[in-house]
Amino acid sequence: MPKVKLIGLVEPIDEASHKAFEDWYLGNHIEDVSHTPGVIRATVHRLIKPFIKTDPPQYVTIYEFDMEIVEDAEKALGKYLANPTWQGSKQANDSLKILSAGWYEVDRSFSSNK
Repeated sequence: MPKVKLIGLVEPIDEASHKAFEDWYLGNHIEDVSHTPGVIRATVHRLIKPFIKTDPPQYVTIYEFDMEIVEDAEKALGKYLANPTWQGSKQANDSLKILSAGWYEVDRSFSSNK
C-alpha cells in the first residue's frame, strides 16, 4: 500500500499547447517519473465533468510512493528528475501549467464492503 502520494493539479498552458502537453506530459513524463525508485504507481485522471459550480483543473496526477517519510520521497524524485535513467525520457516542452501540487498521506478511508 502506498505510504505518501504526490498529487498535482495540472493542465496545458493554453489551448494552442494542448497537443504538445499530450505528447510530452501525458505521453512521456508520467511514465518517465514512474521509473523513480520508490514509485509504486503513477496515474493521471482527466476531468470529464465539473461537480457543482467549481472550476476544476483538466488533469489530476497522482504519484504513489512506497516511502513513509515525505522528505525521502521528495529526495528520490529530485534525484531521478536531475538524471532520468529511463531511456524513453524526453525534455520538457514548456506546455505544462501546474496549478497546485502537494504531498499527501491517507488520513481516513472508507469502503462499502461490496
